[in-house]
Amino acid sequence: MSNQELEVLGQADQDGACCPGLLSAPLDEGQAVELAKVFKALGDPVRLRLLSMIASRAGGEVCVCDLTPAFDLSQPTISHHLKLLRQAGLIDCERRGTWVYYWLLPEMTDRLAGILKRPAGEPLPAPAEAVGATS
Repeated sequence: MSNQELEVLGQADQDGACCPGLLSAPLDEGQAVELAKVFKALGDPVRLRLLSMIASRAGGEVCVCDLTPAFDLSQPTISHHLKLLRQAGLIDCERRGTWVYYWLLPEMTDRLAGILKRPAGEPLPAPAEAVGATS
């Protein structure tokens, strides 16, 4: 292990840029906790499908009445999944009469894309040699 200090993701780098990608600096504890909630929300196939249906909808929003029939699940279960996506900051909604309309919050998906993106042309760090490996 080297004595080199690690830059924490979210702090400015040498160029003054904020929020470098995951491959350029480690996450701090708070960022890891926050992102884990988002990835947990995305880790369920139903929620991933719901997010995809909302994000790809023409006009940018969709009524819950159009989402529910696509699943073999009860309306309360669909509402629970939508609530978790909202809590993760991926979608938002508005009640209009008896129906609720949902839309994507692109700030969060853009943030995820930025964190996971590897700068074009930059190679991944070389793997460390395995301990005890023989040649």
